[in-house]
Amino acid sequence: MASLTCELIWVKQFLQELSFCDIQSMKMYCDNQVVLHIASNPVFHERTKHIEIDCYFVREKLLSKEICTEFVGSNDQLADVLTKSLRGPRIEFICSKLGTYNLYAPA
Repeated sequence: MASLTCELIWVKQFLQELSFCDIQSMKMYCDNQVVLHIASNPVFHERTKHIEIDCYFVREKLLSKEICTEFVGSNDQLADVLTKSLRGPRIEFICSKLGTYNLYAPA
């Protein structure tokens, strides 16, 4: 989440420098409820010591309303087409949601 937050902030600043549009808050989708809870919870536990700096950075951006997080279920995760080996109807469903089409399909 920390690296995605950095990327979102960079894209926002780039678009503002180009005077393309005014972006208020950027939505970050995540399929891991534990990560969303850790990012929004100000209390750290023993298991989260190694990610404490990243959590502070993400939490700072959440509190300043630069980003907002939202849970997306694993079945609705569109990035699976890029990271997992999928077959048949599942890959067709995700590709249709992304707006892609088969260039080699008969017209």
